[in-house]
Amino acid sequence: MGHRMFVAVLPPEEVRDELERFLEPRPGLTWTAPSQWHLTLAFCPDVDEWRIEEFADRLAAAARRHEPFRLRLAGAGAFPSVDRPRVLWAGVRGAGDDDEVGRLRALATSTRNAANAVGGAPDGARFRPHLTLARLRGNTDATRWLRVLETFASSPWSVEEIALVDSFLGEARGGRARHEVVARLPLGPGD
Repeated sequence: MGHRMFVAVLPPEEVRDELERFLEPRPGLTWTAPSQWHLTLAFCPDVDEWRIEEFADRLAAAARRHEPFRLRLAGAGAFPSVDRPRVLWAGVRGAGDDDEVGRLRALATSTRNAANAVGGAPDGARFRPHLTLARLRGNTDATRWLRVLETFASSPWSVEEIALVDSFLGEARGGRARHEVVARLPLGPGD
């Protein structure tokens, strides 16, 4: 069995701090750890150890073809639906005049192509930009939580890199996954 890996945009510390301050006074759900908040571009459940370096190289080349752009966290939703919520998430919006969410989608396509090229077989789920906030069990009513979460909007930030992350299931506190950044790959052609 290979490595469980994902390619992601990691929000900067100040954005994570804003979201953490917003969620802190709201008990009732087990929120995901702020250190693990990310926007998944491609999830690859089985990457061979010997392909990781080539994967990082291909991602670096893909990242260079995309200029930095600005995003902010805003909006909220539930997967698979509000009626049967398993995951609550924060949404993503562009922070300028351009179609930045479209640029995020294009970046996700490039990262998935890079994963396919190294046999990383990204999961085939349609790309839906989101940041996972909580995983739900039982009959939690998502409507009330979504009304609260809809009121949050983060400061905008400039997406200037993507990260290749190795995920180790059950190795963090409380049986959560431990995430290890393997490579940070800058967007744009550089100097």
